[in-house]
Amino acid sequence: MTRAGMAPFVLAAALAAVFAGAAASEPPGDVEAGVRAVWDAQVAAWNRGDLPGYMSAYWKSPDLAFFSNGTAFRGWQATLDRYRATYQSGDRRMGILDFPELEVVVLGSDAALVRGRWRLKMSGGKEADGMTSVVFRRLPEGWRIVHDHSSSKTGG
Repeated sequence: MTRAGMAPFVLAAALAAVFAGAAASEPPGDVEAGVRAVWDAQVAAWNRGDLPGYMSAYWKSPDLAFFSNGTAFRGWQATLDRYRATYQSGDRRMGILDFPELEVVVLGSDAALVRGRWRLKMSGGKEADGMTSVVFRRLPEGWRIVHDHSSSKTGG
């Protein structure tokens, strides 16, 4: 095999070594525990109607990505505005949120993917549910959501 033909293999081996070293620097259980602590605090904030507390789990940056039901929102403020319009405008209340299915996939010492099913019980007996895939990064301010892709099959 020529030197040029070996380049992809060398690159793949180097990337594997980098990711293996990054993941080894912090046990996966510690990464998962850190992400779950932020997730649990976020859900608790939602369930007490504390939208600013809920939003504290998101990266406060114009580069935050939030995708919901075919619409893309960019930035922390746009995400907050979307949540306010959807769950706090008029007579709307945030309701009770839970995640009957949730999986944390550790991607390295500074990144994790959280995916699963969400369910929201709103006042008046209405319920919404759907799927979510959320990327967490360890930033100087702690674990933060940098990408959220959530969809609903029943509204919300």
